[in-house]
Amino acid sequence: MVYLVLFAFVAIVGSLGAALYFMVQDGRDGKAKTKHMARALAFRVGFSILLFVCVLAAWKLGYIQPTGIPVGK
Repeated sequence: MVYLVLFAFVAIVGSLGAALYFMVQDGRDGKAKTKHMARALAFRVGFSILLFVCVLAAWKLGYIQPTGIPVGK
């Protein structure tokens, strides 16, 4: 589970970095703007949702246990 979370986090940060790169580079020097930035941000949203679903599934299957504030207090 740790490796899956790390992979998803790296993918999210990498996709965000790619979107930043495409935001800065696209449309410069007379080149046409591309849809690369929007695609990178869409992948970031997808990776974030996948990470949330995996953490939720791991909690339901008992792989991880919640800690912190007790329920009902």
